Amino acid sequence: MFDRWGRWVHRRRRWVLAVAGAALVFAGVWGTGVFGALTSSGGFDTPGSESAKAAQVAEQDLGRDEADVVVLYRGRTTVDDPAYRTSVEQALAALPKDKVTVAGTYWTTNAPQFVSNDRKATYAVLRLKGADEGTRSDNYKAVQDELTEVGGGLTAKVGGSVGTETAINERVSSDIGRAEGMAMPILLVLLVLIFGGLVSASLPMLIGGIAILGSFTALHMLTYVTDVSIFAVNITTFLGLGLAIDYGLFMVSRFREEIGRGASVEDALAATMATAGRTVAVSGITVAVSLSGLLLFDQNFLISMGYGGIATVFVCMVAALTVLPALLAVLGPKVNALSVRRGRRTSRGWWGRLAHSVMRRPVIYVVATVALLLALGGPFLRINWGGVDAKVLPDGADARVVAETLETQFTRNATSPIEAVVTGTSDRAAIQAYGDRLAAVPGVTGATVTGAKGATTRIALTYKADPNSGAARDLVHKVRDVQAPPDAHVYVGGMTADVVDQLDSIGATLPWLALLVGGATFLLLFLAFGSVVLPLKAIVMNMLSLSATFGAVVLIFQDGHLSGLLDFTATGSIAPAMPILMLAMLFGISMDYEVFLLSRVREQYDLTGSNTEAVAAGVQRTGSIITSAALLFIVVIGAFATSGITFIKMTGVGMAIAILMDATVVRALLVPAAMRLMGRANWWAPGPLARFYGKYGIREGDSPAPARSRLEPVG
Repeated sequence: MFDRWGRWVHRRRRWVLAVAGAALVFAGVWGTGVFGALTSSGGFDTPGSESAKAAQVAEQDLGRDEADVVVLYRGRTTVDDPAYRTSVEQALAALPKDKVTVAGTYWTTNAPQFVSNDRKATYAVLRLKGADEGTRSDNYKAVQDELTEVGGGLTAKVGGSVGTETAINERVSSDIGRAEGMAMPILLVLLVLIFGGLVSASLPMLIGGIAILGSFTALHMLTYVTDVSIFAVNITTFLGLGLAIDYGLFMVSRFREEIGRGASVEDALAATMATAGRTVAVSGITVAVSLSGLLLFDQNFLISMGYGGIATVFVCMVAALTVLPALLAVLGPKVNALSVRRGRRTSRGWWGRLAHSVMRRPVIYVVATVALLLALGGPFLRINWGGVDAKVLPDGADARVVAETLETQFTRNATSPIEAVVTGTSDRAAIQAYGDRLAAVPGVTGATVTGAKGATTRIALTYKADPNSGAARDLVHKVRDVQAPPDAHVYVGGMTADVVDQLDSIGATLPWLALLVGGATFLLLFLAFGSVVLPLKAIVMNMLSLSATFGAVVLIFQDGHLSGLLDFTATGSIAPAMPILMLAMLFGISMDYEVFLLSRVREQYDLTGSNTEAVAAGVQRTGSIITSAALLFIVVIGAFATSGITFIKMTGVGMAIAILMDATVVRALLVPAAMRLMGRANWWAPGPLARFYGKYGIREGDSPAPARSRLEPVG
């Protein structure tokens, strides 16, 4: 099938390039409009959860109580100075009333939580006008500069939910251009060194550029049918760029190899598509299936990443299987033009010797590498979950300074309380008794009614614990266990309650993700290689690699190791959605290298029938390419790891660590050792499945007959 496709593209190469050119122009003009169509909220909450219902009922019955904007004022004197009060009130009075209203200050409430411990700082809570998120965001941008205008020698910094979201969105947009500007020149230099020629090096870069514009276009299209998070742009961009360059490297390397053997352009392209093209197709489908698992979750952030990731992988796969072969067909032997060095330097012998060395002592290597990966994964057992707040911004960002100041210099959790929303009763005595029970819960420092209308009452609870701590999550459960007033229903919400609900939702969905991704991966690898053993081995090794990655993420981003080198401040917690996103992406990407390696091993096994020689030859022929592909992917991800948004940086660094381990420890050491131990069993399948593979398997066209049946049951 794939060889026929290669010949078809060769015959219609100019037509394929013309269509691709038109699509590229469209993507450049329309696709880049995606930035104005994405949702500014993170989408980390859990629709339908108790915390979401608490927010919904409170807003519906009591009106919005969200601290859209928090303006933090600091002066040389205390808030008791009349001049201090006058300066703040004049600044607030000057704000346009059609854009924003003042919800509360120290002087309108006399509430002590509005004053810092040294009494030199205070804050004002503002609510933006507008019935929807977009209108409120526009109103914020209209008054953003005015919010910091204050006289009397005071200073003002802006935070709050909308202020934080806007700061994050602006940083996301600026990070993308900087990351691409950093990655592209380095990628081009590395590709020139890998291929030894400018023309061949430019081809994966071109596919990478197509992938970026294609990603923007795919995301823009998705915004018409579903909300897409602003964070999808960064993550799908580096995923698309990395995969496209990997696929380009595989395809161009194989085409040059076939041309070097003296094949005609058409035959070389057919052979390339039957081997590397097949690998790209299987890999792309595997990555897409892995990302489709994100659609099972309730959080819009994960759903956005699922849709965006699947669309991005599809763009990469289509570009690699259509545009790239058409370009290769046009170039032919000129793919080696503009060479910057004579001859080819090769390290293939080294990879073959390494594989033979590993397979001479397979037990030692299996035990050592598995022990290493498990040890690296150990820290993941003590992960601390937390929400996404202003602390994801860089040090010194106004929204982060406001959040940290409120946390350390004011009454703790005054702006992030646990909220109990009581519905179904207007009995003040019953509500007062319920509030007293809440105040008596160990860890709660205060219970205050912050809104009441008809049969709905909102009670805000302050508490001692860090909102992102396990103690705070335990407190949410204790509050939810408190007996509600008679004939009433209580919804407990707030930031910490939202994290609790995220964990419950993700925990309930995780087994289904494992079943979908594991089952689909098993099926695809079986159809590709006709073995039931290899898919199981691949899944187990992937899980070992992922556990080591998550352990490293905890050490770095939760505990703060390397925070100085990576330029971030550890928050002591990790958002629950991030490991799920990394799991889905990394599981698919790891299979990318697995499929590429096993395709070459299978090719040699068909020729020789020797498992040991096939593994050594497969490692020898793919070692340098997989290492190069991993290096290129790490450069792409490393550029995005410079993001000022901590969880995007975490995703980049975590993926870079995973790919490095996968391309070295796993592919170079663990895979050869494990395949040596399993011997002929690597290629075993039960009789019925063997016959099924013989009929429906995804095999290379015109592959030679196997020297020994890989489907023959062992024993």
